[in-house]
Amino acid sequence: MNYDAGKIDVAVIGAGHAGIEAALATARLGCKTCIFTINMDAVGNCPCNPSIGGTAKGHLVREIDALGGEMGRTADEAMLQSRMLNRGKGPAVHSLRAQIDRRKYSDIMKHKLELQPNLFLKQAEIVDLSQNDDDTWRVVTRMNAEYTAKAVIIATGTFLRGKIYVGDVSYEGGPDGLFPAAFLSDALKKIGLRLRRFKTGTPARVLKSSIDFSNLEAQEGDNPVIPFSYDTVEHKKNLDVCYISYTNEDTKQVILDNIDKSPLYSGKIEGIGPRYCPSFEDKVMRFRDKKRHQLFIEPCGLNTEEMYIQGMSSSLPEEIQIAFYRTIKGFKNVEFMRCAYAIEYDCIDPLQLEATLEFQDFPGLYGAGQFNGSSGYEEAAAQGIVSGINAALKIQGKEPLILDRAGSYIGTLIDDLITKGVSDPYRMMTSRSEYRLVLRQDNADERMTPIGRKIGLISDERWERFQTKEKQKAEELKRARKTIFSPTDKLNDILVSHETSKVESGVRLSELIKRPQLNYEILKDIDVNRPDLPDDVFESVEIELKYEGYIKRQKADIAEMRRLEVKQLPKDANYQQIIGLRKEAQEKLEKVKPANIGQASRISGVSPADISVLLIWLSKKSREV
Repeated sequence: MNYDAGKIDVAVIGAGHAGIEAALATARLGCKTCIFTINMDAVGNCPCNPSIGGTAKGHLVREIDALGGEMGRTADEAMLQSRMLNRGKGPAVHSLRAQIDRRKYSDIMKHKLELQPNLFLKQAEIVDLSQNDDDTWRVVTRMNAEYTAKAVIIATGTFLRGKIYVGDVSYEGGPDGLFPAAFLSDALKKIGLRLRRFKTGTPARVLKSSIDFSNLEAQEGDNPVIPFSYDTVEHKKNLDVCYISYTNEDTKQVILDNIDKSPLYSGKIEGIGPRYCPSFEDKVMRFRDKKRHQLFIEPCGLNTEEMYIQGMSSSLPEEIQIAFYRTIKGFKNVEFMRCAYAIEYDCIDPLQLEATLEFQDFPGLYGAGQFNGSSGYEEAAAQGIVSGINAALKIQGKEPLILDRAGSYIGTLIDDLITKGVSDPYRMMTSRSEYRLVLRQDNADERMTPIGRKIGLISDERWERFQTKEKQKAEELKRARKTIFSPTDKLNDILVSHETSKVESGVRLSELIKRPQLNYEILKDIDVNRPDLPDDVFESVEIELKYEGYIKRQKADIAEMRRLEVKQLPKDANYQQIIGLRKEAQEKLEKVKPANIGQASRISGVSPADISVLLIWLSKKSREV
């Protein structure tokens, strides 16, 4: 018999990266929130990479932080090493990545949840979920506690009916030896959610003293360190080093000789794995001509001897894993502390979701993170903060937050999930955005902080700092366009030494910075009136000037996209009855239920001709009204 545990505003199921951001957002916006976790010691756990950020993922972390989220701040606090990736390419793909102390990250996040007003952290497995007649939700724990909530956010990660695979060994389990969520899937199916089965995996953790680092390539962090959070003002230092090694033909041969022992290839694993983060045996089978694969040796923390071997996930038997690891340079005598494994889990078809991450047919029920078919801590946290914000706004009777793909990577991520769906765990990449020159990691605060401030997640102090930076940038842009240098020998010597043409008349600072060979640092000796401003202000101005023409064109594309986004489609539209739509388009539109013409145009299987039909139908419908 269940007992009445009380009424709350929001129940968050899961305290991983999605659940944390969701719960903090709802609590900070004034909602009485309870966040449930199967194991209190695994709050904010990093069961795979001990890192935050990376290509495109760093953009997400910056945007989460600029909205008022927590991931960036905590990553800075737990940082072991920081690097800006892709510096050899354009600024659109520069992405911050931090190696973190995974236990410290988890401890900090847990304590932040415990200290947050309006938020209660509870260890409990949720086993049942149903909607009441008044549209509130009934949430039941395994200990028979029954909560009544105005909104529920499901952020279960890889725990839903989780199953571990290592060779012939398989058992019900969550990541890192934790219990799975064994019963919630049945409850979700019962209310009518469409579930599917996905799979992911993780490499072995090995004993640091068993690695021979003498001939491995060291990978140092950047100096100075660039933090994720706009709140991090103290100077951070790199505390550890990562290393690089490579597999070889012997490694490949061990895989080829034992591929029949992989549950992925023997058919035991039914779940679909991540396309862009395959297991090592999958890499070998898909790229047989490749002679070697790169792997990264990364510390899990300052107070542990565990080393994470990125790029080597596997579900082969443990003895086979040890055999192929020991063929690698530096790993001849390697000892496993935790073997690699694959994990299968339930998630949903995200086509059931609105752009708010609320389920279309279940008011007050939201999904976030891997439960929605994505992969990665950063993708999870991004969905978490959006679902949390929208749950709070709905409870308070306010307009929802809908981020479009032209304004943020978070908007791109959500739009891809709810419009295109997923056939494998979704991973954010810079190539997924059509507007990546505008959506850079360096300007996340310009794009997102005003939104976070309007919602109520940005403090007065932070808002003041943001406004100061914006003012500094505007003044420096103005100065760069007004400052003119005479064609002196000193200036021309600088230009020639950097392989760009001399000037014979006065030239503006802005025109010099636009030259690919030049930047603020190179010109500092002649720019004697340069103001004392933070480095990130000069970086932002430099990018704006160098890519001014491209940015202008991209903003024109954005304006056109938003013109279509304004044209709303009725929720009750019967696409089967719209004459002129192809059959495939009718089926896809009925399944996705797009909110507007812009979203409809991005659905796979809906052609430009179908969009024309929809526009004519909308115009006719508006005239009838």
